[in-house]
Order: sequence, then structure tokens, then C-alpha cells
Amino acid sequence: MYNMKKYNLFLFFTALLLASCQTPQKENYEWLKKSLDTASAQLKITGEKLKGTGKFPRSIHQVCDTMFISRQLERDPSVFKDSIESESTPELAGQILLCPVSDWTSGFFPGSLWYAYELTRKDSLKNLAIYYTNQLNPVRYIKDTHDVGFMVNCSYGNALRLSPNDTIKEVIKETADNLCRRFNDTIGCIRSWDFGEWNYPVIIDNIMNLDLLFNAYNLTSNYRYNEVAIKHAKTTMRNHFRPDYTCYHVVSYNNDGTVDYKRTHQGKHDESSWARGQAWAVYGYTSCFRETKDSLFLTHAENVANMIISRVKTEDLIPLWDYDAIQSPETPRDASAAAVTASAFIELSTLTQNGKYFDYAETILKNLSSDTYLAPIGDNQNFILMHSTGSIPNGFEIDAPLNYADYYYLEALKRYMDVKKIKYADL
Repeated sequence: MYNMKKYNLFLFFTALLLASCQTPQKENYEWLKKSLDTASAQLKITGEKLKGTGKFPRSIHQVCDTMFISRQLERDPSVFKDSIESESTPELAGQILLCPVSDWTSGFFPGSLWYAYELTRKDSLKNLAIYYTNQLNPVRYIKDTHDVGFMVNCSYGNALRLSPNDTIKEVIKETADNLCRRFNDTIGCIRSWDFGEWNYPVIIDNIMNLDLLFNAYNLTSNYRYNEVAIKHAKTTMRNHFRPDYTCYHVVSYNNDGTVDYKRTHQGKHDESSWARGQAWAVYGYTSCFRETKDSLFLTHAENVANMIISRVKTEDLIPLWDYDAIQSPETPRDASAAAVTASAFIELSTLTQNGKYFDYAETILKNLSSDTYLAPIGDNQNFILMHSTGSIPNGFEIDAPLNYADYYYLEALKRYMDVKKIKYADL
């Protein structure tokens, strides 16, 4: 009996000693530190280089390869040759592609600078963010596009959070007013484009511009901003989505509000699932729920998210440029779609308490932060991410860096760090 007690006592103290020696393993965030340092360096190089030009970085010039496009679309070049929009020449190939203030992507570079500053607290990045945001002041007078949401909310919207002043509020309000003027009560949507053969085109991308209206409502308490955003979101929900929750790219409406036709402008074909379009959708409806608390939007966001999880078959979760693209070694990925999806999924995880969305986004972020997608400092014309796809049917920005891929990548990293309660200083 004595020996048994002695043996049990020995086991107890042995277990206690082993337990005391076992400390929780600290998670390795070297990938995160590298990503933030790389992003900060790339943005700073570009910001200093382009000062005084009045231009913003958008992508890299490429020469259009019509036979490659033909293989990707599985169509004869004669069908799409009139859609080719590339203005690049062999002499420009590989050089940085810049855009003016009026370009729909102009707000992403200032927005990236704001996120990089927020994440690292480097004053040099803040100074550049202020400089390039101020360059966008003329956007407040633009009335011929829905993209003012991208242009202003990503730049001035982040400036409002991080360096507020009354001028920023006025720019956001004026721009939101211009966006509301593009809303048609009969149709129930904000008009997207003023070009092309469509009667009243609305693209899924437009769901992203509603954040500008929500922002304006939060600043002014003018419910008209929310009303327009909510009506647009509900009309789009009714008409853009298929039963499996994939979405069309373009819906053109008749003047009485009925649907004329549904097509694509950047996807493989009218019935395919263009990758970035699906990412816009889950992001937009997640934002709608955040702002309205209407469960209709949350359910829709989850349905789209679950569709994305089921449809993306690539091992690293960086989707092909279209979910219905041919499975071929030359088929490009779209890192921009992955970055938008990751950012949306992280926010969705905080609204649903469903960990699968966060885990999915974390996998995307770690893969985007690998050497496969994260460009070395000084390379890639100083863009952060490689391997995005702008528009294959239009022949530009194919397997290239994109300023909005960088923006949503940084936003996703910020949301990731917020959830994990990580600070750059502790990395």
C-alpha cells in the first residue's frame, strides 16, 4: 500500500512537472511581418517616384495576344476583336501603366497608403497618403460614372477615419449626391455606365459603391443615402443572381424596370461566373448587412460565400480568372478576386461567428503572402501582388499587378490583424 501511494505521488509530480514545461506555442507571423514590410516599401517607392505627375499607378503595360484570348474564351478572334481595348505597344511592354484622376481605379493607391500607414504607423506613408488623396479632389465633380464610390470611399473614406477634417466630409457628401443622381426610382438601381449599347446597364461591381452612400448617411443622417443603397442592393439581389448564387456581370434594364438582358463584359461568357464579380458580390452584401442589420443581406452574403467555397477548386484558393475558365497551365489566376474575397470573408466571420470564413480567408492571405504572389521589393514595378487579371475579353491587364488587388490585400491584412489583435510593433 505504501509503495502504491509513493508510486502515485511520483506520477502526480511527474505530470505536474511536464505540464509546467509545456508552454503554448506562439503562432508564427513572419509571413505577416514580411508582407507589411514589403507593401510599405513598394508603396513608398512608387509614391515618391510619381510625385508631381498627377498620375496614379494602375498596372503594367502589356501587348495583347489575341490567340491566347481566343484559347481562354474558346471563341474565334473575329468574335471579340472589336472588344480589345489595350492601348499598350511593344515599346511600352513591361513599363508601369499610370492612370489619371478620372480613372475608376485612381482611389486605390491613396487607399493603400492609408492602410499601410494604419498598419505600420510610419509617418512617411501618412504624408504620402495625404498628398495623393488631395490629388483626387476633382472627383467630387464627376457625374458620369458609378465608380466615384471606389475613387472617393477608398481614399477620402480612409482619410476620414485616420486624419479627419471638414473638407473630407464635404467631398464624401458631394460625391454621394452625384452617385444618388444616377439612381432611377422606377428601375431601382444606380446606373453604372454611360457608354455601350445597353439601355440602362447595372454591373455587379456597383454593389461596392454603396459603402460611399452608407458613409454619407453616417456623416449626415440623411436617410436618402441609405434608401438608395438599400433599393439598389435589393434590386440587384433579385435580378443579378442565379439559383446557385453565382451572379451575372451586367444586367441591362428597360425603362419600365423590367430586365432587357443579362450579359458579361469581363467574364468568359454570359452564363459563366467571372471570379472578381463573385468576390464583389460577397463583399457588397456583407457591407450591406453591417450597415443595415437586415438579415436578408446576411443570408445572401453567406449563400454567395458558400458558393465561392464550393466553386473555387485551386489548391491555394486563388481562383482562376473565371470559375468556368478552361483548366489549363496557361489559364491566369486572379489575385485581386482572392484579395477581395479574403477581406469580405474576414468581416463576414465577425458578423456570423462562423469560423470557416475566417479560416478560408487566412489561407488565402498566407498564400498571397508567399513568394508566388508577393513581389520582391523593387520588382513588379513596385506593385505589391503579382498574378491578377483585369479583363481577358478586352485584352488588358492579364496576369498582371493591379492597384485594387493591393488595396484589398492590405484591407484584408488589417481586418485579419484586428480579429487576431495583432500589432505591427509586436511582430
